[in-house]
Amino acid sequence: MRAFGLKHTARDLAQARGVPLLPGSGLLGDLAQAQTEAQRIGFPVMLKSTAGGGGIGLQLCHSAADLPRLYDTVRRLSLANFKDSGLFLEKYVAQARHIEVQIFGDGEGEVIALGERDCSAQRRNQKVIEETPAPNLGDAERRELHDAAVRLGQRVSYASAGTVEFIHDEAGKKSYFLEVNTRLQVEHPVTEEVTGLDLVEMMVRQAAGELGDLASYARPPEGHAFEVRLYAEDPGRNFQPSSGLLTEVSFPDGVRVDGWIATGTEVTPFYDPMLAKVIVKGKTREEAAAKLAAALDQSRVYGIETNLDYLRSLARAPEFLDGRLLTSTLAGYGYESPAIDVLSPGAQSSLQDWPGRVGYWNVGVPPSGPMDGLSHRLANRLCGNGPDAATLEMTLNGPVLRFRTDTTIALAGAGMPATLDGEDIPFWCAVDVRAGQTLELGQVHGAGQRAYLAVRHGFDAPLYLGSRSAFTLGRFGG
Repeated sequence: MRAFGLKHTARDLAQARGVPLLPGSGLLGDLAQAQTEAQRIGFPVMLKSTAGGGGIGLQLCHSAADLPRLYDTVRRLSLANFKDSGLFLEKYVAQARHIEVQIFGDGEGEVIALGERDCSAQRRNQKVIEETPAPNLGDAERRELHDAAVRLGQRVSYASAGTVEFIHDEAGKKSYFLEVNTRLQVEHPVTEEVTGLDLVEMMVRQAAGELGDLASYARPPEGHAFEVRLYAEDPGRNFQPSSGLLTEVSFPDGVRVDGWIATGTEVTPFYDPMLAKVIVKGKTREEAAAKLAAALDQSRVYGIETNLDYLRSLARAPEFLDGRLLTSTLAGYGYESPAIDVLSPGAQSSLQDWPGRVGYWNVGVPPSGPMDGLSHRLANRLCGNGPDAATLEMTLNGPVLRFRTDTTIALAGAGMPATLDGEDIPFWCAVDVRAGQTLELGQVHGAGQRAYLAVRHGFDAPLYLGSRSAFTLGRFGG
């Protein structure tokens, strides 16, 4: 059955089984009908593709003036991505949570609910963090969602794994049916973690007729689990896609990671940006949240920009820790990327640390490190860093750099004209820099050929043969 028929059959079933539906329309024939239906439902409304998934083609229409442009946009995206241009409208809930119930059916009328997941942490309608059980949800509300999902599955003798999704209105404390996804969801690992089940194995056994008594799989969740999605995107540049060679990939032991990347992987621009999913479990939500923050801190992905630092920030955000995330929260979440934009690289600019890469002559690797180790260490001392923190060594002509976040810098070594937003700044002292300011270094003059730029906490780059020396311009610590 094609997606439109499936989704609207599910809506009809939900209504028939007494599950509240968001006010919405049927299949829209044209823009004129969309205008009429939107006026009936009441703005704001969500314009959706009937064949959509992953937030593709989903647009919020605040007023009638928005609808003509967005109608054409969603129709075009739907046709390009799904070969189906069918559209419909739904009422927009301002204080919404996205809660979904994992069901499993044996195809003979027996269906069980395996808990629910809160997937409210979304950016551009794409999920970023998922968890189970859903926080701050009353027992009665939880049972109501589970029962509704099971009734829907029983009505059609549902077979295999599926997800019944709901919009929960925090203001009205009421849940509305959203859709049914007749497949395994990306976020299924959190359900596996708290139930001890392998949903993929269950699907295979069900298809082979070897599942056995479905009721034996039903069990209450034990503990709490989180999943975060690691994306190849640059949060400091409006989350634009990122591609290139991964120079180091490392995740901590004892943490479940579902992904496809490793050191040396080439990330191309042609596919979905998700690189990996990091999943943790704790006895309580507080314990699981602490494990998540620690796992992200210990994860290393170098070579391209990713949302790893963004996830680290979210894992410590009060809204997340209190379980108060709405589907709209991340759109207004304040995040400063701890990175430098390289507007011009200069003649030869590379990262160096002290004492550098030593002890490898026997395998043909010569020593490396800062040419002027004293200036390197003094610049770090001015920033409050240890002597081994990575600095930027600049030769002949310096770079032009724009800072994305507030920090402190220090310049040392050979003299180079240095300006911050056009104002001269001195060498050999600490200088505070604000987010958005641009540092420009000119041609070296006087004795020496190399100058050093230190930033507070040092530049962040992977260790290679025990050193960060010779890496190109990169990120620095916050």
